[in-house]
Amino acid sequence: MKKNILLPTDFSENAWSAAIYALKLYQNLDCKFYFLNSCKMKVSTMSSFSNKLLETVSNQAKDELKEIKNKAENYNTNTNHEFEIIISSGDLYDAIDASIEKYNIDLIVMGTKGATGAKELFLGSNTVNIIKKVKKAPVLIVPDRYDFVEPKQLAFPTDFNRFYGDELSPLKVMSERYNSKIRIIHINEQEKLTDVQNSNLSHLKSYFKADTYSLHWKPGYTKKTQAIYDFIKEEDINILVMINYEHSFIENIVNEPVIKNLGYQLTIPFLVIPCTSC
Repeated sequence: MKKNILLPTDFSENAWSAAIYALKLYQNLDCKFYFLNSCKMKVSTMSSFSNKLLETVSNQAKDELKEIKNKAENYNTNTNHEFEIIISSGDLYDAIDASIEKYNIDLIVMGTKGATGAKELFLGSNTVNIIKKVKKAPVLIVPDRYDFVEPKQLAFPTDFNRFYGDELSPLKVMSERYNSKIRIIHINEQEKLTDVQNSNLSHLKSYFKADTYSLHWKPGYTKKTQAIYDFIKEEDINILVMINYEHSFIENIVNEPVIKNLGYQLTIPFLVIPCTSC
């Protein structure tokens, strides 16, 4: 089945770098990649606004999207990859949300940094806002200038406080595709798990094949973020994976001061999966 991948871009080098990562991640699959640009931000930063100005900016963005599409076609050697462009006059989140519905998007891949003047789209707390708002497709955040490495080691932090259903599918599929190991990490906050946590842990064990995952218990850290970063280094993790739902583990670490500017903190790609059963 063909995968539909959305690539939001502000035409910066790191947005292109994130696109290259996506091409390599899906290099052996039948995919259609959509380059998306929202021109609303450019217009909103200008001192005067008119329909004529919007048309001019939109046409410029369309030309740049065509250029990046041609660049991707020339770079890419997979004949099973197709490329399309999407230009939007709405804000980035609305454009992403509409594209998910219209083009049946399976994954959004975006960079953590943008060009000068576009920081509110790709930096810091605004990256976090995109992660929080997008509920209809997984979002893969790629750090600036990150070179592709096959994702052989996947870290999945969880507090075991929730029963996961279909949300686990992207994690399982990626593990199967790359023969990756899933490193399930739990940061101890109490001496032992509750009955609910033990039940959810049992479900995780039954969902994944025994030889595809391992359990890792970290002592209670003052900051969960630091525990995760330490784990990434210790286990040579290639992709960090979390499931996003209300009052989730990801919400806890996003609200910690050290990760307020999430875009600055990432050292490896970060896959955020929305909760489909919430």
